[in-house]
Amino acid sequence: QLVESGGGLVQPGGSLGLSCAASGNIFTFNNYVMAWYRQTPGKQRELVAQITSGGNTNYADSVKGRFTISRDNARNTVYLQMNSLRPEDTAVYYCNAKIGAYSDWGQGTRVTVSS
Repeated sequence: QLVESGGGLVQPGGSLGLSCAASGNIFTFNNYVMAWYRQTPGKQRELVAQITSGGNTNYADSVKGRFTISRDNARNTVYLQMNSLRPEDTAVYYCNAKIGAYSDWGQGTRVTVSS
């Protein structure tokens, strides 16, 4: 089970941090590829950032230099620090855990960037 938290309303240029805690039958969290996706109405869910078990990261071009993904394997948690937020970052953000053919999603947390 993945539970996201940290969403909310923030002004343009502001910062927000998201967390995703994994629980349940996850004995080897550190082996999972963890990622954050986002989705807006009428659009496909898009990859925002990804972090491998080895700590390698990958970002969408639109968030490079502004967002940082990290993980704490001891806490079974992945984070997304979002800085210099823009109105176009407004979306529901979803946490994803993947290992092999297995993939799990959180329920999503809404981020609204507006003045």
